[in-house]
Order: sequence, then C-alpha cells, then structure tokens
Amino acid sequence: MNAHRPPCMLRRILLFSLASALLLQGCGSLGWIGLGREKDPNPPTELAKAAPQEVQVRTLWTTRIGKGNDGRALSLRPAVAGNRLYAADHSGTLSALNTADGRVVWERKTRIPFSGGPDVDGDQLVVGSSNGEVLLFSARDGSQRWRAQLGSEVLSVPRIIGDLVVVHTIDDSVYGLDRNDGSERWRFGYQAPILTLRGSSSPTAGPDGIIVGLSSGRLVYLDPAQGLPIWEVVVSPPSGRSELERIADIDTDPVVLGSQVLVASFNGDLASVDIGSGAVLWRRELSAHAGLAATTEALYITDSEDQLWAADPTDGAGRWRQDALRFRQLTAPVVIGNALAVGDLEGYVHWVSRRDGRLLGRVRVAKAAVASTPVVVGQTLYLQLDNGTIAAVRASGAGSSTAARASQSEMAPTLSSISSNSEVGPATEAKALPGLARASSASSGHQG
Repeated sequence: MNAHRPPCMLRRILLFSLASALLLQGCGSLGWIGLGREKDPNPPTELAKAAPQEVQVRTLWTTRIGKGNDGRALSLRPAVAGNRLYAADHSGTLSALNTADGRVVWERKTRIPFSGGPDVDGDQLVVGSSNGEVLLFSARDGSQRWRAQLGSEVLSVPRIIGDLVVVHTIDDSVYGLDRNDGSERWRFGYQAPILTLRGSSSPTAGPDGIIVGLSSGRLVYLDPAQGLPIWEVVVSPPSGRSELERIADIDTDPVVLGSQVLVASFNGDLASVDIGSGAVLWRRELSAHAGLAATTEALYITDSEDQLWAADPTDGAGRWRQDALRFRQLTAPVVIGNALAVGDLEGYVHWVSRRDGRLLGRVRVAKAAVASTPVVVGQTLYLQLDNGTIAAVRASGAGSSTAARASQSEMAPTLSSISSNSEVGPATEAKALPGLARASSASSGHQG
C-alpha cells in the first residue's frame, strides 16, 4: 500500500483562485471522470456473489426525502435526537422522521441548497447551505428561527456548541454565531492553500474550546469566547515539489478520546494531539479524508484507497488492515457493538469485525452511494444516501455482538509497506503504521 500518495488524488481536488474554482470529483465520494476512452485506473473491488454470513444485516425501513445530493459531494448526514431523525437534501427539503418506522413527522420545502448538517440540540436544528447561509429551525415543527449569511460555502456540519453555532466554511474561515439570533460573535480566518480538497472538517467540542482541522494541515483549538487560538499545531507539514503533492487537508472530523484528539489528513498523517498543550503525541503516515472512529481499545480509519485500518490509540501501532473493499468509496467507519460498519458507492453497508478486520455481513440499502458517515444509536445504524434515501439498518447473529477470533495464520503481517522510525521532537513519527497485519483472503474471502 502506498498510504502517502493515493493514486485517486486527482479526483478529489478543488483549485481555488481569485477568478474561478475548478472541481475534480472526489475519490472518496464521487466516481471517476474519464477523458476520451480513458478507464478508471482504480476500479472498485467487485463484491463476491456470496455475502459473508456471520451476521445477518437487514434494512428495518427506508424513506425518500427530496432529491438527495444532486450529484455533488456534500456534508449532509442524519442527526438523531430522542425518537426523531432529522435530514436535509440539496433541493431544500428538511425533514423529521420517526426513528422507529421512518414515517415523516414534518417536512419543510425551503428551496435553500442545503450542503452541511443538520446538527440538533434540544429544540434547535441548524443547517448550512451552498450559498454560504446558516439557518436555525425549530426541531419540534421545522419553523425557521433565524438565518445568517456567511462569506463562503458550508461543506461541513455546523455545530451547536454551548451558546454558539460554530461553522467552518470552505475558505477556512471559522465563525462563532450567537445561538439565539445568529449574530456574529467572532470570526477567525486562515489562508487556504492554492489546491485543497472539496470539503471541510466539522468543528468538534473539546473540554474548554473548539477543535477544527484546516486545509493547510493545521489543527487549531479555539477559545469559544473570542475565537482566538488556544493553540495550533501542524499535523501534516505540506511537502513535495508541486502544489498537488503539497495537499495536506484535514477533512476528517477530529475525534476526542480522553485527553487526546485524533485526526487524519489527506496525503499526510494520522496523529494524536494532547488537548491540554497541543503537543503531537505521535504521528503515523496514512492518507485519509473520509474519517475515523475511536474507542479506548482501538481507533479505526478509512484511508484514501478505501482500506480499513485498526491501530492502538496510545501510540498508533497498527493491528490489522482490510483491503477487500478497496476503491469502493467507503464512508468513515462507525463502531456498532463489537463490529464496525461502513457504507459504499453502490449502497451496500458492510459489517466488519473490530478484532481482526474480516467481513461479517452486508446488505444493500438502495442503488445509490451512501453519502455520509452513518449514525449509530444503540444497535441501529441510520444512513443517508445520495438519492435522498434515509434508512435504518440492524444486524443480528453472534458476530454482531461478539467479535470472533482469527487464528495466527489469518493475521500474517505485511511488512512491505513499513519503513523505519524517526524522532520528531518529543513525539515519535513512524512510517506507514508499523506492525499492521492484513485481514487475509482466508478470513475475508476477499469479499469486496
């Protein structure tokens, strides 16, 4: 595996200039654009006809809202609170569904091109748009409370944090808006590089501040009162001769785990940062933009070639790699019981063993790509697909609650991608996740 220079890079780049913006489709969310008779150099791995049967994954219900993402790479994903699921689409449909059966509780057709969110807290529901607006609605009935105009497109999830709505726009500006009326409390801006990915890291609440990943490869911890940095650190220093090689975007949402924050960058590193000081605790070379999940036992990540990895959260040492879903444009993994779940470009949801990475089961929800990271509530997975389908999925069987064990022969290490360690100040930087073992064909059946 070449974790540092993903071959699908050219499909995920947004070129910014003063006059125009050139969008090439995303390798993690959209398909290959061929020129003439050119074929996709990295076609999606085909799925085996016989699905793994260790767990039985079934769709509980599906509901269609609006027209979906309109073929765009957006940050629309479900939000669940109590017995309601909230979702938005790019045509301006905002809906509240009953989580038990998918029935529509209320629906509003706004004609606003929603592009990020929603997020919900109490009776407040916030969504961002492609025209740079942020809107807050009543979660009870969908009535609009306020509307604020920002300076750039919102391609992340606006977050309700304390008495603020915090928004990260595509030009790397971070806004703190008053939660009650949408007035601007503060704004902090960063200079975006010439070339960036199409997308933005969503703000994450820390113990005393707000954590945001930037397109320059920086991670910042902002004071919620004034929006000024408590600290900032370069997770992945841009490197290379060309602007293309120097892309180091943090598009993944930071994950807080105890006193550390875990983050990954495209064309760069997976890293752990101490929240108190901003010191980098460790770095591992791994390119990613879909996202990661973490527990106290392990962290899990989808890389830029759509391989799944597991690593130790204390030092980043690798545990296993699953490459049977390579180039299937996977979502970030989510933890559900003793398994992981990921969605793919053809509407499949795959259950994966947290212990050894082998495939446990799958179900096809619809004939459309899973548009965003699934949402887990208890043992139920909620999904939003590119065509506007909202679905609830659940797995049953021994593998859904108990991770089966793999033999040593099924966990043979792959050392070809491992290079030597080097010291980076007080933190250790090791190349290509040393110690990783690959889920073998015997254990995964090389399912796609």
